[in-house]
Order: sequence, then structure tokens, then C-alpha cells
Amino acid sequence: MNLDLLPDDCFAHILSLTSPIDACRISLVSSSIRISANSDNVWEKFLPPDYQQILTRLRHPLIFSSKKHLFFRLCNPHLIDGGLKTFSLEKTTGKKQYMLSARELNIAWADNPLFWSWKPFPTSRFVEAVELRTIWWLEIQGKINSGMLSPKTTYECYVIVKFVDRAYGLDFLPSKVTVEIGNVKSEGNVYLRQYESKKQCLETLWYSNRMELVLRSMAFRGIMEERVACKREDGWIEIELGSFYNNGGDNLEVKMSLKEVTGTHLKGGLVVEGIELRPKQQTTANHM
Repeated sequence: MNLDLLPDDCFAHILSLTSPIDACRISLVSSSIRISANSDNVWEKFLPPDYQQILTRLRHPLIFSSKKHLFFRLCNPHLIDGGLKTFSLEKTTGKKQYMLSARELNIAWADNPLFWSWKPFPTSRFVEAVELRTIWWLEIQGKINSGMLSPKTTYECYVIVKFVDRAYGLDFLPSKVTVEIGNVKSEGNVYLRQYESKKQCLETLWYSNRMELVLRSMAFRGIMEERVACKREDGWIEIELGSFYNNGGDNLEVKMSLKEVTGTHLKGGLVVEGIELRPKQQTTANHM
């Protein structure tokens, strides 16, 4: 079939039913097809239905020449809601991604300077993050309305942190991580310690000290999944809190948390940037 023979509006409608990566690929077929594939009619379908409302929440206005240009500009994180969150689109699917800053979270005793210190960090996307000075009750909670997220999508939630050189007491006991939406709840455990790469994270899961694994399995056998802290390309460390499926249609509260409140020992040196929610990557990822 010769695609060049299709009416422009018909072909644009067909493309709008595909995905951003498909539209980019098919635009390479010919110059006439490229015109249709790059049209506003196509790329507006890849933008969230509420994208105009989202644009009003941006801290800094965006300048764009087309809907395709806008789409790819939104694939980079932008501060919204007075700088308390970031918003972006996953570029292969156009699904929404958010990050809640530390100021958007409920962190136990974070307003007490004896326990926590708010300060700017050069590598943070927010004006400030918060550093744990010393405490025994570690509890970090975040929440977001599911209506803000893309429907029919599985989301993964991560708390984004750093460990300062003088960090102590964080991995003496495992921290409990949870994600809850409606009556569905996922739980796991993580030891707050730093790994140099995601490859090392995976190796740790399989090849770490046998005795330590035996002790942990005795304590948590069949109850909770164990997770690890992995270093990101931006220099921060992400800890998976859990995942959930957002069916859409219902405005449910998504609750996310990390806490270690069973031990009475002091801990410190944890820097919290925020909690990130992003669509779960497909096993066969495509790249544009």
C-alpha cells in the first residue's frame, strides 16, 4: 500500500492512534509522510488530555513552535506547583511522570532543626532538600491523587536520596517500604546502604553474603520483598517503594512510605530529595 496516496487528515488520524516512537519512525519514510507525522493533529493526541492545565502550573512558561516541540520539551522535568513538584512525559509513550519534593512529603520531625536540616544541594532539581542530622524514628510519607496520573498504567515509586560521608545507623535494621492505593498494598524491605551502580545492585541481590541472606530470610520469609538502593545517572540514589496499577476513572489517594521505627539506635546522614513516580518500563524498551 502506498501511504502517500492516503488523504493527509486520514493518515494523521491513523498516526494519532499509534505512539510517539511510531510517529517518529514512520516520519522517515518520505518527506510527504513526514509532514503528516509532524502535524499538530498527531502530536496533540500524544499529549495528556489536561496538558493545557498542566502548562498553567509550570513555574517557568514554555516556548514551543509546534505540538511535537511541546511534547519533547515536556519530556524533560519541569518545576510545577510553585516548585514543589516536577512534571515530565515518558518519551516513548507520553505517559505522565511526577516527582514530589521533600517539602511535599510528610517527614516525621522534619521541622525540628535538631533532627533535620533543610539546605540547597547543587545537584537537586529543587530549591532545597533535607538532611537527617540524628534521629531514631525515621518515617517518610508521600501521597498523590491517582487522577493526576496516566490511566491504564503501572507506576513504580522511588524515594530519591543521598548518603553523606558521615552517615551512620541507617542499615543496622531494614526499613519498611510500602505503596498503597485503595485496598491494594505492596510491602518490602530495604537496607539503606549505597551501591555504585544498578549492575552492582543486581549482583548484590544474588551474590551477597550467604549468612546475611539466611538471617534476613528467617526474619522476613514469605512476608516482604527485599529491595536495594541503586545509584542513578544524576548522582542521586533511588530506592523502590513499590508499584501499583492506576486503572483511571477513580480519584484514589496513592500513599507511599519508608520507615524504620523498630530500632532505638540513632541514625543520620540521609539526604531526601523527594519521591518519584514513573511508568514501569516495558521489558523490550524502545529508544527514540
